[in-house]
Amino acid sequence: MILVTGATGNVGRNLVRELLDAGARVRALTRDPRRAGLPDGVDVVRGDLTDAESLASALRGVERAFLFPVHGRLQAFLDAATRAGLKQVVLLSSQSVVDEHLSRERMGRLNAADEQSVIASGVPWTFLRPGPFMVNDLPWAWGVKAEGVVRAAYGDAATAPVDERDIAAVAARALLDDEHVGLAYELTGPQSLTQVERVRILGEVLGRELRFEELTPEAARERMTRHLEAETVDSLLRMFARQAGTTVPVSTAVEDVTGRPAHTYAEWAAHHAGDFG
Repeated sequence: MILVTGATGNVGRNLVRELLDAGARVRALTRDPRRAGLPDGVDVVRGDLTDAESLASALRGVERAFLFPVHGRLQAFLDAATRAGLKQVVLLSSQSVVDEHLSRERMGRLNAADEQSVIASGVPWTFLRPGPFMVNDLPWAWGVKAEGVVRAAYGDAATAPVDERDIAAVAARALLDDEHVGLAYELTGPQSLTQVERVRILGEVLGRELRFEELTPEAARERMTRHLEAETVDSLLRMFARQAGTTVPVSTAVEDVTGRPAHTYAEWAAHHAGDFG
C-alpha cells in the first residue's frame, strides 16, 4: 500500500492516477474525503499531517508514502512513519534547496529543513526538487480570457518550468522502484523559456493573439502580495531580476527516471486550454 498526502493537489491527483495505472494499491490522506473527488479504487481516509492519531491509522498497512511538505510541521508524520516501519518516503522538496541564491532565501531554508527532518528520522528517502511549476501560470487565465493580456514584471526572465504531470510520474517511479532510495532529483521542463515566450506559446496553442504587458517590479509586487506572502514575492522578484536576459539549465531527470521526454510548455498549455477559455 502506498500513501499519498496532498492527494487533492496538482501533483497529488496526477500521482494517484499514475499509481493506479501501475496497479498499485493507493491510500489518500485528506481533510475532507467527501470533497476529494479521487478515482474509484483509492482508499480515501480522513487525516492531517499534524494529527498524530489520524496518521497512525492512515499509515496502517502502508509501506511507502509520498509526503507533501507542510513546512516545519512534518515531525508528527515522520514519528508515525518511523513507528510504522515505512520502507520509503518520497518528499516533494524544491530546487531552491540547491540553488546558489534561493538556498539563502526563506523558501530554500524551509525546504532544506524539511529534507533534514526526513533524513534525521531514519526513514529511507527520495527527494524530488522541482523548479517552477508550469501550473503556476494558471493565474494568467483571467487576463487572457478578459483582455488577451498577461501582465507581469521581468518579461525576459527565463525559467525552465516543469509540468505537474511529470513531477507525479517521477514520484510514481520513485515509489514503485527501490533503486531511487537515497537519491535526489532536480526536475525541470525541457526548455528554458522567458515569460514573453510562454505567453507566445500559449497564444499559439489557444489560437489567439496574446500580448505581454511589462509591469514595474513595484506594480507586480502589489499584485502578487494579494495572494502570496510578501517575503515570498520579494524572493521571486529577486529571482526574476537575476534571470532576466539569460537562459537557465535544463535537467534530463524526468526522462532519465520515466523513460519518456518531459512535457513541453505547449503540451501543458494544450492540456489546460479549457482553463484559459
